[in-house]
Amino acid sequence: MKPIKALGIATMLNEKVLDVFYFQISESDQSKNSITRLDEDACSKLAHLKNLIIAENKEVIEVNLVEDVKIEDVPTAFLKLHLISLKQFKPNELNLDNIFNVLETLAWTSKGPMTVKDAQKELLVSKANGSDFKINSIDKFPPLADYVLPEKVRIADTARIRLGAYLGEGTTVMHAGFVNFNAGTEGPNMIEGRVSSRVFLSKGSDLGGGASTMGTLSGGNDQVVSIGENSLVGANSGVGISLGANCTVEAGLYITAGTKITLLDDENNELKTIKALELSGVSNMLYLRDSVSGKVIGKSNNTDFSLNEILHVNN
Repeated sequence: MKPIKALGIATMLNEKVLDVFYFQISESDQSKNSITRLDEDACSKLAHLKNLIIAENKEVIEVNLVEDVKIEDVPTAFLKLHLISLKQFKPNELNLDNIFNVLETLAWTSKGPMTVKDAQKELLVSKANGSDFKINSIDKFPPLADYVLPEKVRIADTARIRLGAYLGEGTTVMHAGFVNFNAGTEGPNMIEGRVSSRVFLSKGSDLGGGASTMGTLSGGNDQVVSIGENSLVGANSGVGISLGANCTVEAGLYITAGTKITLLDDENNELKTIKALELSGVSNMLYLRDSVSGKVIGKSNNTDFSLNEILHVNN
C-alpha cells in the first residue's frame, strides 16, 4: 500500500481518544507510522478548518499510515474504517487484527460519542429539561453515516450500517438490511438481509429479506463468503459458502459448508451427493430443497437474474 496521511478531528475524554472524523486523506511522505496532535497555529493553516471553532473536547490530529500492521490505537482503527468506507480499500485488504480490543463500547449519540455512564447522565438531564437527546446505538463501531456519506447509495436505516462498510454506487439497503464493518457491495446491489463481516457482494446481486451471509467473527466459521455477479440469495435463506456468478438460493434454504447437496443433471437425474463446500464459488448454480424428499438439490441455473434497474439507477 502507498503511505497515507490523514487529518482528522478527534473527540477526547481527558487524554483518551473516543473517535476520529477524518476530513482529509492524501499520500504521506513519512517513513513510519505516526500520530501527531496539531497545535493552534498548524490548524489555522488548514483550509478545511477555516472559520470553524474547535470545541474544547476536540483535537486535530495527523495520522501517517505507512505500514499496515496490527491495530494498536483508536486513531488508526478509525482511519482504516474510514478508508474502507471511502472505498480506497475493499473489505479484507487491510489488517484489522486487534480492533475489538482497541475500540471501546460507547454510546453513539446526537451529542457525539460518550461513555455509557455519561450517556445515562445525559439522558436524565434531557428528560428533566425537555432537551433533545438521542442514543443511536451502543457499540464499538459507530453508524457509517455519522462519518462517511457514500455517493449514489440509499440507506433506509443508517443505524444498521457500521463505519467500515463498503457500499458501491447503486447499492440500496432497505430497513431490515445490515452491513457490518469490513464487508460490503460492489454496486449496484439490493440488500434486505445481513452482510456479515468479510463478506462481499459483486455487482447485480440481491440479498433477500431476512437472508444471511455467514461471517468469520464468531461461531468457528473460517470460510470467507463472497457472492458473485447477478446472484440471488432468496428471502430467509443463507449461505456459508461462496456463490459464483448467476447463482440462486431458494427462499428459506440455508446452505452451510457441510450441507449435503444432491446434484442433478438437466433431466433431473441424480448424479452424486457432495458437501456444499466442494461447490463454493461455482457459477450458474440453482440451490433448492425438494419438498417431498427433503434433499437439498443443486443443478444448473438456466434463468438469468437481474436487479430491478428502476430501484438503483437514480440513487
